[in-house]
Amino acid sequence: MTIRNWLKFALRALIIGGLVTGVMSLIVRWGNFYGPHFSNGELTEAISGLLWFVFLGFTISMVCQMGYFAYLTVHQIGVNIFRSLTLWNWVQLLLMIIAIADVVYFRFRPYADTANDWFLYIGLLAVLLVAAFLTAIKKVKMTNKKHILISALFFMVFVSIIEWLIALWVRTEGGNQYITILLFPILAVNAFQLLELPKYNAQSAADLKKREERRKEHNANATKQQANNKQTNRKKAKQK
Repeated sequence: MTIRNWLKFALRALIIGGLVTGVMSLIVRWGNFYGPHFSNGELTEAISGLLWFVFLGFTISMVCQMGYFAYLTVHQIGVNIFRSLTLWNWVQLLLMIIAIADVVYFRFRPYADTANDWFLYIGLLAVLLVAAFLTAIKKVKMTNKKHILISALFFMVFVSIIEWLIALWVRTEGGNQYITILLFPILAVNAFQLLELPKYNAQSAADLKKREERRKEHNANATKQQANNKQTNRKKAKQK
């Protein structure tokens, strides 16, 4: 990928993370944060809070971008180690099951004091799994390669859960709100990366091809100019 296309890709992912986090913060924290500030005319506090969440979304987006490129490396290493895509897919399925079990048993269960807590946690996990499945199906349709379904699911489930741990570790006041808010930018940015990266790679290949054609054309023109200069010099020499 060229630097220009990588910057475009990273910037779009950054904007998606910031916007989704900001919107989700307005939805989730309206009742106990934005609403009271707006009602009291405290616009500065409300806007400052919104900007803070947007900046938090930028940070989460960068974490997701590092996670995606780390996954691409791990995926290639996994295929090389197991020497079989089928075996590697089974390993990825096992890791997904372990990650889901870890979230439910170690992250949700100790803090689920009421039925409402369980409803929230299981609902968020369901959102993650449904989003992962839909994104993986979309990826298969885009590439027409059924064997990448498990890899796409693994990235959307396992890697997203690893990145979600940042929020799951937050157990201060309003911790459940952060868990809710941060899940959505993680899913949005990861889905964007998984589905859109090939387009940027293709654009980079096209840009490099055009650059090579321009270089060849420039060299051809330079060679032609040199030949014309030599011919002109010969004519001048004959005239003398």
